[in-house]
Amino acid sequence: MSRGFHAFFRQYYNLRGLLRRADPGLKRLTGLPDYPLRHSDGLRDGFRHVPRTPPWSALGFVALSPSFRPGDLLRMNAVAALPLLDVRVPDVYERLDAVSAHDFLDAIRFPDRARHLAFEVFSRSFFADPRELSAAEMVLMFHIYFLGSAEGLLFDVPDAPFPAALWDPLAAHLCRHGADVLTGTPVEHVAPTGKGGFAVTTAAGERRHDTVVLALDAAGLRSLVARSGRLGDGPWRERVARLRNAPPFLVTRLWLDRPVAPGRPAFLGTSGYETLDNISVLDRYEDEARRWAARTGGSVVELHAYAVDPAASRETEQKRLIGQLHRAYPETAGASIVDVRHVWRADCPLFPVGGYADRPTVRTPDPALMVAGDLVRTGLPVALMERAATTGFLAANALLHRWGVHGHPVWTVPTRGRTPLLRALARRTAHGPSGSEPGRTRR
Repeated sequence: MSRGFHAFFRQYYNLRGLLRRADPGLKRLTGLPDYPLRHSDGLRDGFRHVPRTPPWSALGFVALSPSFRPGDLLRMNAVAALPLLDVRVPDVYERLDAVSAHDFLDAIRFPDRARHLAFEVFSRSFFADPRELSAAEMVLMFHIYFLGSAEGLLFDVPDAPFPAALWDPLAAHLCRHGADVLTGTPVEHVAPTGKGGFAVTTAAGERRHDTVVLALDAAGLRSLVARSGRLGDGPWRERVARLRNAPPFLVTRLWLDRPVAPGRPAFLGTSGYETLDNISVLDRYEDEARRWAARTGGSVVELHAYAVDPAASRETEQKRLIGQLHRAYPETAGASIVDVRHVWRADCPLFPVGGYADRPTVRTPDPALMVAGDLVRTGLPVALMERAATTGFLAANALLHRWGVHGHPVWTVPTRGRTPLLRALARRTAHGPSGSEPGRTRR
């Protein structure tokens, strides 16, 4: 995926310090100059000039965005919108998890233009229809990017494919420290040994381990736990069995025989183009694609379609997605496709309305068994890739603590809004205790 998120890469920076000592050739991160958004009706938006300091980031976005018109702002339900100003974790789930993202935006009478161009882009990045998505998750993302973080919405991307930039150096680093990295080796089941450890069985045989971290997508976790009848206890197993995956998504990468127009951004979020959610021009920032484009005179373009109808014909959706690229970037309609790859996945968790309390946490009924990944419930303000990276650190820290070893610091944005005046204003209509799991916050 070309999209990046700040907390994920904050943890990436932690890893990168270790890996640079092991591999001086580790690839760099490249900052993209803007996060432009475009609607099919021609409306455009971006975040390059939005202030990064809360609350001016949110106010600046509203003031600078063409999506917000004075009349739209006057029609908004200010009282219903106050929860946006005082996001506290996990209190936000108690207040808003029972509401869909779509209904929350309806209740505050959020302007249609801004909804389609901004909030819909964010909600669909959860790989779900806004009617299916918990409003708490969407509001938490608003907090992370506008009122909790001073880093704004601009993001970094690796200047090489992820295997070369991160996964291969990390695997090599682990192997040099005695780890065995087994890919393409499905785990058949995991069983407690009765002696404080686990037997992990794969097609290659059985291995014994003192501890286990289950870092799987929702379907994989459900399946493995169902095959491993002695893991956890009954209530925990039932919660895992209720986990749901979001609808499938499609990633299409095209190698074209000519470049896209010079002014096309490296990344563009889209709305109103049927199933097309974003366009990346990889040769703008990725070295492998850049070399291919320089050698051939072409371009490498990647398209994402989130929350595709599971019943839809894959072949039809693939053609449809390329057709939408031609609408967005007309110069591509005359280009020949030198090569194409269509990748379908359905491995993202669904965060349904009312589902927060039912998600597994990092800790399980067995102190030697942990769960990590983007599906895991945590009291920190993180989402998707940030949650996957953060819960990985939390799981490792919890296991290290059993042996008296100090773990790694975990950084997040603050667990509540950073502006006391806005928090006080919001509390006039809502109240409740706030709290979080252990973790440091960047203030």
